[in-house]
Amino acid sequence: MKIAKNSVVTLDYEMFDADNQLIDKTEEPISYLHGGYDGIFPLVEEQLHDKAVGDVVDVTMAPDDAFGEQEEDLIRIEPLDVFPVEVEVGMMFEADDPETGEVMVYRITDVADGKAVVDGNHPLAGQRIRFKATVKDIRPATAEELEHGHVHGAHDHHHH
Repeated sequence: MKIAKNSVVTLDYEMFDADNQLIDKTEEPISYLHGGYDGIFPLVEEQLHDKAVGDVVDVTMAPDDAFGEQEEDLIRIEPLDVFPVEVEVGMMFEADDPETGEVMVYRITDVADGKAVVDGNHPLAGQRIRFKATVKDIRPATAEELEHGHVHGAHDHHHH
């Protein structure tokens, strides 16, 4: 079977930064629903189309195709007394976006003089990313998966 729209694709992947350092890899294979359901980077999905089990794709993505560009307006300086705990560089906080109400994740990137720099950009924003994936399994999606627009079963993500 080849990967086509509405197939469930299981793959192992490795992700590398611009210096070709490994930054992420699958411990367990992941599955996604193929065909424009936003289950995977669109550029990677394009490359995976029509591939078979055992095939490998190796895609280098510009920031726009991966985690986006750095957005200056997502970086703020906050006084330390707004935080419920003592903050350190690298800590993550969730906060509601005042404009959209969506939950944003902010990372502390600097602490000095009673203030913290918080950055709402994805840690990999602004970076070229290389995504290398090996196709492990392909199967037709179930009616329920198509209705929900994502994979169900052992290797999927769950609703919260």
